[in-house]
Parts: sequence; structure tokens; C-alpha cells
Amino acid sequence: MNAPLGRLPPLNAIRAFAASARHLSFSKAATELFVTPAAVSQQVKLLEDHLGTRLFRRTGKALVLTNAGQAVLPGLLEGFAAIAGALARLKPGEGAGPLTVSVAPSFAAKWLIPRLESFQNLHPEIDVRVSASMHLVDFETEEVDCAIRYGIGGYPDLVVEKLLSESVTPVISPDLLSRHGPIVEPAQLAGLTLLHDDSPDQDPSCPTWAMWLKAAGVEGIDTARGLHFNQASLVLEAAAAGRGVALAKSRLAAEDLSTGRLVQIFDASQPVDFAYYFVAPPARAAHAKVNAFKVWLRQQVDGQ
Repeated sequence: MNAPLGRLPPLNAIRAFAASARHLSFSKAATELFVTPAAVSQQVKLLEDHLGTRLFRRTGKALVLTNAGQAVLPGLLEGFAAIAGALARLKPGEGAGPLTVSVAPSFAAKWLIPRLESFQNLHPEIDVRVSASMHLVDFETEEVDCAIRYGIGGYPDLVVEKLLSESVTPVISPDLLSRHGPIVEPAQLAGLTLLHDDSPDQDPSCPTWAMWLKAAGVEGIDTARGLHFNQASLVLEAAAAGRGVALAKSRLAAEDLSTGRLVQIFDASQPVDFAYYFVAPPARAAHAKVNAFKVWLRQQVDGQ
């Protein structure tokens, strides 16, 4: 077992012999190994020369194992089985372990997590691990199966599917709106605290309050003041708590709007360039658990 590897015959020669011995045919071994019968025969002869003994008797087109061939074959097959087992332990099989999904915290809190129960009901055999972070996952070095990214798209070397577009609209809590009175003109926002979304999205098409009010033709409102948050979900929670008026991402605010925790002030929403994308490395995208999650995501999106 501790023999130096340099003293062993070439691995290709051993593989050629093992395949030929199992099939008792150079042609069938060649089909298994994706080479020509002549190449298999040459590799077997190389092994015989290395060992100094004949492993086959060639009787016409038939192969018969010699006593030496019969003696060495079981150990070689056990060796190949041990190699395969070691490699299998190094790389877990498809579907092994939990499904790890990387997603931005706000999208996780406001969109994904409220819907996860339906995925668990459909696939109770799949354990889901949600990794919520603004960090852009590196699939080469991190144990993550797939991600939902918010961006412009065009992610190279990944399987990519667009899930949802996004837009921005002003929202407010019903209680604060009731205390303030009806808001029909953007200029009426002057009496309200502005809630600012400082999420590090770097989307130049997503308006700040200064951009939105300027486009609405409103002047005289100090847009530097108000409450600032680094997560869109925190902006929504502050708005629902009556702390002020927010420029909300419509997809993230959808549940709060449908339940009445928030109301939309004006009818128009402003589309932005960024959108939500499912992404995964090709090898992991082929796994059953990842594909099941992608199909479920599409069903959730189509159902909206």
C-alpha cells in the first residue's frame, strides 16, 4: 500500500486491462473507454511488458485471462472502486445537503420568506438555507447553490433567468395619511418627513427624493433631511410605522400594499433599469433541488 507511485504501471494501461478483462473483448473495452480497439490492445501490451508476464491468451478474436490475469484482476477492480468512492466523498452527489440560496436581505424579508412555505409544502425533502447578504456571492469559492440578484443582468458564465422588473412609487401608512389629510399634489409632501432608501444598489435610474421631486416640478423641499436607511425593507417598515413617506420599490412593497399596511399616494410608478434575476452556475443549475427552486420561483412570479 505504501509503494511509491512512480513504480506503478501507467493508469491508462491498468484501466485498459480492467475493462478488457471485464468484457473479455478489446472492442467492448474500447467502446467503454472512448478509444480504438488498437489503442486498448497497445495499452494492455504496455502493462504486460511492465509486469513481465502475459495477462491474456488471444485465441482468434476471443480473449482468455491467464492465471496471472485472473490473480491481479480482483485487486485492480477493488482499487478502482476505492478511487471512485474517495472522489464521491469529495464531491457530494446531486441533491445532497440543503439548498443554499444567496439573496439580498430586503428581498428575502419582503418577498422570498413570506412565500417559502409553499416551496416547503411542495418539496418537504429539500431543506432551504437562506443566506441574506448584500455581498455578491462568489460561486467559485462559496458553498452556494443559486442566488437572486438585483441588477442590470448579463451575468457571464451563469445560468440566468429574469424574474421580476422593478419600479418606484411613493407610499405612506394609512394612519399617517389620515392624520395629514388627502395628498393629491406632490407639493403637499412638504409637510411630511422623507424616508430615504440608501441601499447600495448603484442603479442610476432609481430616483432619489431629490430626483423625484425635481421631475414632479416641486421646489422648496429640503431633500437632504429626513430618515435614512441602508436597506429597502427598513424604509418600508419605517413608512408602515408612520415615520414618514417613502419612495418604495414596488415589488418589495407589494405585500404591505395588498394588506393595507401601506397605501400608494399617486397612481404612477417609475420603472427602473434594475431587475431581479435567478442565477446559478451551470453545474449546480442542473441539480434537481436547484431546478425545483427555479421552477417554483417562476410559478410565484407568474402568479403575481
